[in-house]
Amino acid sequence: MSKNNITRVGLFGIGLDAYWDQFEGLEKRLSGYLDVVAEGIKNKGAHLVNLGLIDSIDKAFAAGDILKKEDVDLVFLYVSTYALSATVLPVIKKAGVPVIVLNLSPEPAINYKWFNSLNDRTKMTGEWLAYCSACPVPEIANVFKRCHIPFHQVTGVLYNDDSVWKEITEWIEAAHVSRVLHYNRLGLMGNYYGGMMDIYTDLTAVNATFGGHMEIIEVDALSASKRSVTEDELNRKVTEIYEAFDVQSDCSELEIKRAAKTAVALDKIISQYQLGAFAYYHKGSGNAENEDTMSSIILGNSLLTGRNIPVAGEYEVKNAIAMKIIDTFGAGGSFTEYYAMDFTDDVVLMGHDGPCHPGIAEGKIKVKPLQVYHGKVGNGLSVEMSVKHGDVTLLSVIEDGNGRMKFLIAEGQSVGGDILEIGNTNSRYKFSIGAKAFIENWNLHGPAHHCAVGKGHISSKLQKLAAVLKIEYIKVC
Repeated sequence: MSKNNITRVGLFGIGLDAYWDQFEGLEKRLSGYLDVVAEGIKNKGAHLVNLGLIDSIDKAFAAGDILKKEDVDLVFLYVSTYALSATVLPVIKKAGVPVIVLNLSPEPAINYKWFNSLNDRTKMTGEWLAYCSACPVPEIANVFKRCHIPFHQVTGVLYNDDSVWKEITEWIEAAHVSRVLHYNRLGLMGNYYGGMMDIYTDLTAVNATFGGHMEIIEVDALSASKRSVTEDELNRKVTEIYEAFDVQSDCSELEIKRAAKTAVALDKIISQYQLGAFAYYHKGSGNAENEDTMSSIILGNSLLTGRNIPVAGEYEVKNAIAMKIIDTFGAGGSFTEYYAMDFTDDVVLMGHDGPCHPGIAEGKIKVKPLQVYHGKVGNGLSVEMSVKHGDVTLLSVIEDGNGRMKFLIAEGQSVGGDILEIGNTNSRYKFSIGAKAFIENWNLHGPAHHCAVGKGHISSKLQKLAAVLKIEYIKVC
């Protein structure tokens, strides 16, 4: 993994320095609680910048400088006891990244009977302060609100609280995806499918929202790359195709080799431009070499998608981003659209021609020859698959009328049943609100007709990513 893709997380606790001389052992005890949080975060694979307990203004200013220098993606603020908001604001304001307030009690409840039997009010006060994690949170929230600093909260118990660590883990994952997007290079080859106005997009607005860089690459570059493919490279790719796919008997060896040659050339282009995602479409203008290249691209693009380099057809830039997001969450991310409804079974039929994600297929993906690519140039091999049965999440990246990007989300299930065996991706999806309500509510928000589908229910992770990116999040079901 590139060092640029390693998530960097800041952590600090807060306390009040006036307490330490008054209450023996309190500082050490609270530092021990912070160590528990730190160890848990390190176990999630993030690079941790742990600043310890911040209990004075001087430490607060120094901590903010460190977090800025360390280039953290996210800051966890562990509230151990009452502390002044003045020890928080300088840290967060300087860091300039999302902040998650951890309001974690050391135990599910205070042992009131034991506490009241201490018969030493100084000890009792010290014990009380060790449980005061909730006390300063309103003060901190007030200051954040007045300073227009977005913040998020995780509330629960420090030990043995799975819900707490689920939330913390998802925040770390969201920060990781945001970082990957920031350094992602998206290759764009060809041009928009003329007349598909919903997929036209402001490329600068995409970069402004998600970061990254776009490489505009000519189809000619891929055709030229094919000329350098060696016989050994070609044979290795043919072997890879047969291992990765269920190649049907009516696929000719000539078409397999044609697809393999383009796949090798694609690998070279990906390496040359260090691409992490790709979107393409080629209408064609009579250039036979380019037509041969672009009509043999589907298998190579599917292999790339399975290697965490998602590929979107029809030059669907926003959906390439959606696919990259879902893939980086480890949920797959395949190119799809809904095309019909089955009112008898109350399911929505979804699929698309072009590349798929092998990692989320129900069984082995079939390769079939198509005599025509509908609405596109040429003919050649295509892939047929259904998404693995079980929970799924749909993600659409929407560009609204004001040039802002939004997330549109739906959770459902991929279910078994008859599909159209036409050499395309095809799946059947059920939604908790029913097919009709899903379609109408999804359309209501004006998405493009393509979206990305991934395995599992990950809407809570996507919601956190939206918060990190400071964009709107809409969940249909």
